[in-house]
Amino acid sequence: MAAENFWGSIASQLGGDHVTVRNVIANPDADPHDYEPTAADGRAVASAQYVIANGAGYDPWITKLVAANPAPDRSVLDVGDLVGVQQGGNPHRWYAPDDVHRVIEQITADFKRIDPAAAAYFDHQKQAYETRGLARYDQLITDIKNRYRGTPIGASESIVTPLAEGLGLRMLTPESFLDAISEGTDPTAADKTTVDRQITGKQIRAFVFNSQNSTPDVTALVNAAKQAGIPVVTITETPEPADASFQDWQVDQLQRIQQALAQGSVP
Repeated sequence: MAAENFWGSIASQLGGDHVTVRNVIANPDADPHDYEPTAADGRAVASAQYVIANGAGYDPWITKLVAANPAPDRSVLDVGDLVGVQQGGNPHRWYAPDDVHRVIEQITADFKRIDPAAAAYFDHQKQAYETRGLARYDQLITDIKNRYRGTPIGASESIVTPLAEGLGLRMLTPESFLDAISEGTDPTAADKTTVDRQITGKQIRAFVFNSQNSTPDVTALVNAAKQAGIPVVTITETPEPADASFQDWQVDQLQRIQQALAQGSVP
């Protein structure tokens, strides 16, 4: 069982026909932060041999479900714990390429421990996923990093930060502004002024925003960026469409980021 379908997609492809994966968050309209588990979710956790939680304060409801439905033989992967990001840190680890690969390693190791008779099968699945499934994803990351390393960009919220770091881009938007939008609080007037100045002064080459968390402040920034001739890239918090594989979803977004960086200009 995966709390979110981006991790569930990876687990499903690594497990192949030896696993059945159920995702709790699979609807792009659902907010993982504020999700209210159902009785069906509780039953699914109770019967799951393996649970994947994002952790880092992102989905505390899955921890409560696991605690409320104890099972001595169940394993739990907390991605935040795995990659060393605790509550208060940036929880959007599926946008951090290095962390994605660490999760792949850990899921495979856990599958082999749970079902040792299928260890060779899981090794094969992992190799196939990393060499073929993620080939375009990894190549785009390398290409963007090699060509645009250090390029300044702006963003609507902190979900973009791990990706910018993974791509070698320079995030110009103040972290306090990014965190405020991500956490649903009002940015300070000073931060708003800074972000407005970065856009009107064309100090950034592209502006990336999460369309699943679009506040009036974000909408105003998107419109301002377009008026300034700054390419705007839309990303989403969870896969869209909901049944898209992790890699197809990410590749589509990376391609659009690459195109925006090619089109944009900075002084």
